[in-house]
Amino acid sequence: MTLAALIPARGGSKGIPRKNLAMCGDRSLLGWTAEAALSSGVIDRAILSTDDDEIAAAGIALGLEAPFRRPAELSNDGALMLGVMQHALAALRADGAEVEALVLLQPTSPFRRPHHVREAVEKFRASRASTLVSVVRVPHRFVPEGQMREQDGRLAPYFGGEVGKTRRQDKETLFGRNGPAVLIVRSSVLDAGALYGDPTVGYEMDEIASIDIDAPEDLRLADHLMRTGYVP
Repeated sequence: MTLAALIPARGGSKGIPRKNLAMCGDRSLLGWTAEAALSSGVIDRAILSTDDDEIAAAGIALGLEAPFRRPAELSNDGALMLGVMQHALAALRADGAEVEALVLLQPTSPFRRPHHVREAVEKFRASRASTLVSVVRVPHRFVPEGQMREQDGRLAPYFGGEVGKTRRQDKETLFGRNGPAVLIVRSSVLDAGALYGDPTVGYEMDEIASIDIDAPEDLRLADHLMRTGYVP
């Protein structure tokens, strides 16, 4: 059974034109993700899903496979990742592959490194999960007990009680998806029309490793960190 990394990199991007080929440090966002997949030691095939010939050529030069083109209906701003993954799975199966799971690695996570991919896959298999998703711990000031709303010009606790009554140590530990930088989904879950099967487990990454490039300021921050030698 094949464990295939799927790197989605469409040509269109409004926030950052040609975002997937944008430079971050000494290589492109696509380059960082290709390295994470190919150097992880746990991926059988690294597949690029794109509608763009220039991105396909760049991916092939990096060592990725580009065996198909993504159709236009899956390459616009409204396209859902479920459809992109199902399309890739169908294309791989049509070529004779038996796919255990797809490991989604979006190029917008340049600080996701090979060891993150390796550890995520190891946890996915050890836990026999249906889905694994990478997460980042929610800062304590953002958990529900710390939220307030404005009422008649005054702040009041969102859930009632007294402001500041709950100690940081007593607040619940919560997690948020970080992009996600890594999403591993069994083929059977995709066949059922879902991304998150039962059980779904989390793989925790730190805040810097979880940086997701969405806006130009995200790219500037990541580029600065890369050039100053930060290594997650």
